Amino acid sequence: MLEQYKAVTLPENVFRLIRDLISDYCGIYFDDDSRKTVERRLGRRLSVRGFDNFRDYYRFLLYDKDKESELSEIIDIITVNETYFFREDKQFKAMIEEIIPEMSVSMAERRKLRIWSAGCASGEEPYSIAMLVLENRNLFSGLEIEIVASDINRRVLEKARQGTYTRNSFRSTDDYFKRRYFDREGEVYRIKSSVRELVSFSHVNLLDAYRQGIVGKVDIVFCRNVLIYFNNEAKKKVIEGFSDRLRDGGYLMLGHAESLMNISTGFTLKHLKNDMVYQKPRRSSFSMSDESLYGMIWGGEGE
Repeated sequence: MLEQYKAVTLPENVFRLIRDLISDYCGIYFDDDSRKTVERRLGRRLSVRGFDNFRDYYRFLLYDKDKESELSEIIDIITVNETYFFREDKQFKAMIEEIIPEMSVSMAERRKLRIWSAGCASGEEPYSIAMLVLENRNLFSGLEIEIVASDINRRVLEKARQGTYTRNSFRSTDDYFKRRYFDREGEVYRIKSSVRELVSFSHVNLLDAYRQGIVGKVDIVFCRNVLIYFNNEAKKKVIEGFSDRLRDGGYLMLGHAESLMNISTGFTLKHLKNDMVYQKPRRSSFSMSDESLYGMIWGGEGE
């Protein structure tokens, strides 16, 4: 039996305060039409914390020593984590058939490939990448492969680590992959350890530069259907972070409904055979600092 709680009205002015606080914390933005949705989703938290109105709850979120824990609970409640295996599969094809072969020289020098699934939800995306790595071993021969998966929602991260899925996660999955990479346990499918060991999961707030930095340098970033929930300021900050994390020539994969228009000029939109993706430009080996040094040397000799 579900615990009953008293419905509390969220006034418009307090809604805007809570909305802005959430946006500043994690980038997710609710427009004015979302007030009833936020009221409904957060109403139970008032009961849990012992408040009878949203204004006192807002003060709690601002000043209480336990505010970080409560904000984490809020994120778990308000974030939508609709995903499934091999979603928007054209980007996966582009990675395997075009991007990885193009990057083969630089990968061979480092003997390593790192892919970041940012906003991984319950793990279907990074595990899809891992399955494709195993299916195309010839492309990755001699390479150390690391797939870093992160999300701000701790609840879905725990589900991802467990690696168990129901039928809804396989709406776009060929039966071959279900048979080869999952063990069926009744109505549940458990990912095999050969896939799981390629993926590491971390809690990362994409607006937190320090947490992003922990991810380290990567070659490819998947961040699909995440930015659509952010306002422009938050989008710019997240994309700037991705640019810092990506190696020169690295790739950024956004959802098909997302773009960097009016957000960033730091990436090149690249038209591939399978899809359109963003690439971080390669810096010239003759950098600006080299030019300055060149001018100082030859300018000095001419005096």
